[in-house]
Amino acid sequence: MRAEEVEILDSFERGELRSARAVEREVELALEAARNTFNKTKRVNLRVTERDFKLAKARAREEGIPYQTLLSSVVHKYLSGRLTEKR
Repeated sequence: MRAEEVEILDSFERGELRSARAVEREVELALEAARNTFNKTKRVNLRVTERDFKLAKARAREEGIPYQTLLSSVVHKYLSGRLTEKR
């Protein structure tokens, strides 16, 4: 075993590791990103407020994905009817 693997195993055995939050959500995002990898894409310039840009980057950081991927996912979900406004 490599040193990194031994360290991870030791941490696990000491009970220092915990499950990731919303694992299903992370898997869904990873699968969608993988599917989109082979789709032809078009470059779009989009202007957003500084506040929205910072919020998008923060949310993407929480999800562990690039902010461009997050924004693309939001647009795709909205246009395909899978993202709707809360009322």
